Amino acid sequence: MGFLNRIPSWDEKSLNVALLQEEAAVFAKRESRHREPTLFGVTNGKAVGTYFEHKFQEYLANKYDYEIGSSAKGIDFPELEVDMKVTSIRQPQSSCPFKSARQKIFGLGYSLLVFVYDKADDSETRTGRLNIEHVVFVRKHRTADFQTSTGIRKIIENHGNEDDLIAFMRERFLPVDDIVAHDIAQEVLANPPEIGYLTISNALQWRLQYRRVISEAGVVDGVDRIR
Repeated sequence: MGFLNRIPSWDEKSLNVALLQEEAAVFAKRESRHREPTLFGVTNGKAVGTYFEHKFQEYLANKYDYEIGSSAKGIDFPELEVDMKVTSIRQPQSSCPFKSARQKIFGLGYSLLVFVYDKADDSETRTGRLNIEHVVFVRKHRTADFQTSTGIRKIIENHGNEDDLIAFMRERFLPVDDIVAHDIAQEVLANPPEIGYLTISNALQWRLQYRRVISEAGVVDGVDRIR
C-alpha cells in the first residue's frame, strides 16, 4: 500500500512544526549518505525534487499521523501551513503558485521548509547522492519579497502616504489594478508588513529565490537554520 493511502496506527504521534524541523534535520543527514541508483545521471531538478519530497513524506508517514498535502490543497503540510521546497545549491530557486500581488508584500501565507542539495554522481557504483547542504525553515511572516517589503517599510518610515505607496507598486511592476493598489496601500498604512527574505520574481507562477534566506538563516528571527 502506498503511503498516501495508508491507515495510521493508533500509537502514532501528531506531527507539529517543531517535530517537522527535527525530522527534517535527521532525514537530511541520513539522505546525504544515501547512494541512489535511480538518481544516477539525472539532471532534471524537478525529478530530483519529486524523488526527495516523496521519500521524506514516506519517512514521516511511517511515524506520524498528519494530513498529506496535494495539488488541490496547494501545500505539502496543510494542517501546519508549511510547504516543502527542494532545490539545487547551484541555482537555489523554485516556482510557487501565484495567488495575488499581496504575497510579495505580506508574505505567501504559509511557511517554507527548504532543502538545498548538491548532487554528485558516482560512475563506479552508478549511483547519485544528494548532499543536503542547508535546511532552512522560513516562517510565514518572513516570506514576502525582500526588496518590496523593505521599500514599503522605508516609505512608511519617511511618512509616505497612499499616493507614494501606489507609485512604488507601479515602479515595482506589481500585477495590480488601480482598485487593488488602493486597497493594498490602505492596508499597508494600517498594518505595515514585516520584512521578508525571499526574492520573488513576477511570472504566471511566482519564482522564489533562496540565496538570501540561506545566508540569513539562524541570524534573522523567523528564518531558522535546521542544518
